[in-house]
Parts: sequence; structure tokens; C-alpha cells
Amino acid sequence: MIVLVIYWLLHLAWFTNQLFLVSFLGILFGLAVSAGVDQLQRWLHIPRGLGAFLVVFGFLAILAGFFAWSGPALAAQSRELKTKLPQVLDDVDAWIARNEDSVLGGIFLSNTPAASRSDSATTVTGPPTAGTTAVDGKPPTMKERILSQLGGVTHYLFPFLSSTVAVMAGVLLVIFLAIYVAVAPQTYHTGLMHLFPHDSRERAGEVLSAIAVVLRKWLVAQLIAMVVIGVVSTVALLLLGVPAALPLGVLAGLLEFVPTVGPILSAVPAIAMGFVDSPEKALWVAVAYWGIQFLENQLLIPILMNETVDIPPALTILAQALMAVLFGFLGLLVAVPLLAASMVAVKMLYVEGVVGDDIEVTTATEG
Repeated sequence: MIVLVIYWLLHLAWFTNQLFLVSFLGILFGLAVSAGVDQLQRWLHIPRGLGAFLVVFGFLAILAGFFAWSGPALAAQSRELKTKLPQVLDDVDAWIARNEDSVLGGIFLSNTPAASRSDSATTVTGPPTAGTTAVDGKPPTMKERILSQLGGVTHYLFPFLSSTVAVMAGVLLVIFLAIYVAVAPQTYHTGLMHLFPHDSRERAGEVLSAIAVVLRKWLVAQLIAMVVIGVVSTVALLLLGVPAALPLGVLAGLLEFVPTVGPILSAVPAIAMGFVDSPEKALWVAVAYWGIQFLENQLLIPILMNETVDIPPALTILAQALMAVLFGFLGLLVAVPLLAASMVAVKMLYVEGVVGDDIEVTTATEG
């Protein structure tokens, strides 16, 4: 019976993995909101319930105010981005056609021999594959290849976007979980303690407190980094004269929440828009994004996360790849905080408790 119960619980967890991941996001944001509530209670003696409401809806009001203020420009530039991106792909195709003898042109134009890429060819050898079928003997353009692949990727990474109700329900779940966790964090901490034997509760409490501190500091640091990267990216794109600089900067800030992968994804449309004017401008945009990420990794992130757990880049990439393959975009979104929490538990329970090594772990209390 125990084995069957465990099996069905694991099966239920796998079947409802999207719910668990969204719930983790709610708890993660709740820990950050709790930090703000603590300050309001300490300095202004505001009750925790009111403080949680003020922090959450104050943040949402600031966010709504920003989009209302920048809405007209953001909408206009977004339309420009939507209009010009297909043109960019056509320009890239034309550039590759002019340089098809180069290695880069040979890679992007087609994987077939040069003779079969001739405009005069009328037959295609080999079985056709999705997004690569030639029309009238001509290989598909880069735009056709990308659009054919994006459909499958979007369906896999963002299955929850197929339902507006599911998206709204997820957002509301995150908001209310954040509020409830911030209002009474000790209630949930005490409840978790009852799951551990009496002789293990003290150590379990230390581990859970350390995990909470790491997640809270990680999220606050990420939010600050998102704002900084969004502003700096927008300014850099404006100085370079790249079309649709504002939405591209906002995109860079939002994708900063996904370390390592997010900055790469945000750079792709910016470089593409730079290609509207010239390949040289696209190169300068790539250099600007590389410079921004270099300064972020060498200055901003070390300053913001000097007291949180140090996550090796290789583990970060592997965790993001694994979570993305298993759970799509939501898995990619929570991969790094889950990895940070797991590393704290491994360090405190195994490296210190079992192996006996004295290893540095973030403090379990905040000053």
C-alpha cells in the first residue's frame, strides 16, 4: 500500500507539474514580498496583512503605470518590430544568396549539394521534411524554415498559452500565494516542521530557513538586474539607432529573469533589427549586448548576489536544459532557483552532515 500510494502521488505530481511549478513561483515571490512586509512592519508598524497587500498591489500598480506611460510608444514600436522582422529574414536570405560560396552561406542556404540548389532544378531528391521542402526546385528561404520550426517550439515550450483562462488562473495563483506566504510565513514553516521527527527538526529548520534566505535574495537580485539590463539595453539600442528600441529593451529586461539563456534569446531579435540597416549595425548590436552581459556578469551580479549561494555556470546550463526538456518554459523559468535551493540542501545535509566537510553556506538569517 505504501508503495502504491507513493507511486500514485508521484504520478499525480508529474501529471500536474505545471501547477507545481506555478505554485513554486508563487512561493518564490511570496518570500520576496515577505521581505518588504518585514520592513513595513518594523519601521511603520503596519500589520502584515495590509503590508502584503500594499507591497503586491503597489508593485503591480507601478508596473501598470510604466506600461500606461510607455504604452503608445511601445505599441507603435512593437508594430514596427512585427513588420520589419520578416523583412530582416528576407534581407538575410538575400545576403546569404550573395555569399553562398562562403561557409556561412553554405550552412544556412541548404544542406543539399550546390547542384541541387540551382534555380533551374525542378526535382528534389530524398524524402521531404517539415520546413525544408523545396518549392519549384528552390530550397526554402530562411524565413520559411524559421516559421516552420517556431510553430513546434512554441507549442512545446508554451502549451499553457493556448488557454487565456489558464494563463489568468496561473497569474492569480501566483499573486494570492505570494500574499498568503508573506502574511504568515511562520505558519507554513511550523507546519513543515511537523513533518520531521523531533530530533531532526532543529536541523531541518536551519536548512529551510537558509533555503528561504537564498531564494529571497536571489529573486530580489534578479528583479534589480532586470530593471538595470532593460534600461541599459534600451539606451544602447537608442544610441545605435536600432528600430523598436523600447520593446527590445523591455524584452531584454524580462528575459533577464532566465539566467544564461534569457540574454541570448533577447539578443537575437535586436541583432536582427540591426540587420535592417546593415550587417555592420547588426555586428555593433551584438557587441553591445556582449558588453552589457560582460559588465553584468563581472560587476552587477557579483555585487547583487555576494551573499547568496554560488551556482557554477555549467550546473546552471545543465539544470535549465533538463527542466526545459521536461517541463517546457515554466521549467526553464524555475530551473535556477530550484537549483539554488537544492544546492543549499545538499551542502548542509550531505556535505556537512554526512561527509563532514566544513563548507560555506549562506547564513540562515538576514541582518
